[in-house]
Amino acid sequence: MMTPDQERLFVRDAVRKSGTSFYWAMRMLSPEKRHAMYSIYAFCRVVDDIADEPDSIDHKRLLLDEWRKEIPRIFAEKATVSLGHVLQEPVKQFKLQIEDFYAIIDGMQSDATADVRILNLDDLGIYMDQVACSVGRLSTRVFGIDPPLGTDIAKALGEALQLTNILRDVQEDALHNRLYLPVDLLREQGLECAQNSEISLLLKNPAISKVCSQLRAMAAIRYEQAETLLSQCDRGHARPAIMMMALYKKLFLKLPDQNWTFPRPRVSLSSPEKMWILLRHGFC
Repeated sequence: MMTPDQERLFVRDAVRKSGTSFYWAMRMLSPEKRHAMYSIYAFCRVVDDIADEPDSIDHKRLLLDEWRKEIPRIFAEKATVSLGHVLQEPVKQFKLQIEDFYAIIDGMQSDATADVRILNLDDLGIYMDQVACSVGRLSTRVFGIDPPLGTDIAKALGEALQLTNILRDVQEDALHNRLYLPVDLLREQGLECAQNSEISLLLKNPAISKVCSQLRAMAAIRYEQAETLLSQCDRGHARPAIMMMALYKKLFLKLPDQNWTFPRPRVSLSSPEKMWILLRHGFC
């Protein structure tokens, strides 16, 4: 096992190398909270990489099942892998919930398939809870925002961020035969999308614009809810979440309101835009 100093460097480097803008939001935290967030992010990165790697579905499931077995060992302070050992102290110190780690793995299990289809809005809600809101619940506990307010923030902000990801990445996901636009909404527009159907052909249909606009409207509501909830928090505790929201909302506002057409350029933030947002919300 690594020494405590090696553990801190290990998870810090994992976050830094990922290139995530959230790294700078995490840097605003105290050393203990920062280490906890780095550890959570490193865990998310590892299981997400398993789901995305070009490997057989059976092998991906095997690797995710190994992590599912490791989670109770982490909570019993009997971890058997380095990252599991790193997570033991944050789990204990911030009273992180075991269900949230299982939820993250469940979400990655959904992604680790030959093709992804979301049947309806209820299924989309479950998926977003697994891959985004669960991370939010872990994060708000580290930030010092207690339930039920922290749970409400995790749901509103997690769904806002994940809907933004889904809309930004429609084309990229299609290349991997993944479609997160709910099938029932597509059918309402006369669009059919079976498990083995060609998503790229579906994206050429103008009717898909209405589905994208529906999800964008949902995301706008979630951002409003998150802003209202975060305004009820101590600014010091809420600052990392506010910085994350500001980054993603800027990205969200670059998405079209109507008239979605594909192919289209992938929206992104420039380095100056990111730096301005981080400076603006990190020190006020």
